[in-house]
Amino acid sequence: MVSIGAANGRTGRAAAFARHARVLDSNPRRGHVYGWYEVRLRIEPMRLAIVCALAIAFAAAGTNAASAEILVTVDKSAQRMTITRDGQPLYSWPVSTGRSGYATPSGSYAAFRMEADHYSVEWDDAPMPHSIFFTKIGHAIHGSYDTKNLGKPASHGCVRISPDNATTLFALVEREGVTKTKVVLTGSEQVALARRGDTLPNRDKVYGSRPPRSFDPNTEYPQQDYAQPRYGNPAYGYGRPQYVEPQYRQPIYRYPPGYSAD
Repeated sequence: MVSIGAANGRTGRAAAFARHARVLDSNPRRGHVYGWYEVRLRIEPMRLAIVCALAIAFAAAGTNAASAEILVTVDKSAQRMTITRDGQPLYSWPVSTGRSGYATPSGSYAAFRMEADHYSVEWDDAPMPHSIFFTKIGHAIHGSYDTKNLGKPASHGCVRISPDNATTLFALVEREGVTKTKVVLTGSEQVALARRGDTLPNRDKVYGSRPPRSFDPNTEYPQQDYAQPRYGNPAYGYGRPQYVEPQYRQPIYRYPPGYSAD
């Protein structure tokens, strides 16, 4: 049982603390008398400010991590693809873009659809594993089993990469978000084709060690005679058939011996 004196003592101290707090709040100059309370009043706003600053910093870091942009750049002249994330290079792979008559479009596009197991409806159900579509008319980045043609234009308009590289790119885009993936295509397939045709090893492979002989328009070349052949009338030995007309004569009848016509 608490004595009346102890209770009165606690009540008195509480009342004194309240008076001191009011005095400090109304007259900060007297705060040095109650230094511990003044320090506490100063620490609380500082702690709140630090917590808010840390929260803002963590939120900004989370926002930057969540908005990581994937940039896929395809150089059609070099037949090469480079991939960066927030400006940091990640991969560089050979590709096959559209061959003659099936050019891959140039420009900047936003990826919008992904299919891990896709088949081409237009080209006889050709497999297009790990497709990432970037045009509304069906152009996509996808894996191709025709790996021997990577590094030169060979597709019907899509951007081909090896199946392993397609798997890697698909996983990266799926993790970061397909709508945060940008596809930029530059250059020209004609430059790649011309570069491959003008190389010296290819010329030697076609013409041997000597370059092809130039054509001189002033030189006379023998012309082949394309006159219409003449054919004589063949004699097959078939003459008009001769038929012998049969001779019809009155038959002679003789009477038998001993017969009289009378």
